[in-house]
Amino acid sequence: MATRERQASDQPKPPEMVVRLRRRREAYVAKGPIFKAGWVAAGLVVLLAGLVMIVTPGPALVIIPIGLAMLSLQFDWAEKLLEHALERAAGAGEAAKGLSRRQKLVLGVATVVGVACVVALGVYLWVV
Repeated sequence: MATRERQASDQPKPPEMVVRLRRRREAYVAKGPIFKAGWVAAGLVVLLAGLVMIVTPGPALVIIPIGLAMLSLQFDWAEKLLEHALERAAGAGEAAKGLSRRQKLVLGVATVVGVACVVALGVYLWVV
């Protein structure tokens, strides 16, 4: 008994969004098959749109988790991917808090230069 309690306390607590989605899954299970099929189709469309936005302009880093959240109500693999992505995002946020002002400035400039390069490449390919 004590071993189980120790193992449960050793595991990190899942992100709040995952906990809320698990609660929502209970209501989702009661829905009919037509609703579920429509929800899965909508989730796939949102996820695919987010994946397309990785290479085209758009908020891919916002849209992909929304699609995964929709699909996580039906599929365990989507829930695991979403949980992993949210844990990584939380870790990145914590790491970013530890950066110095100079590191944040360099990272910001590098991001702007990277976005400018992608835009310039897009304009070049559009014209050519």
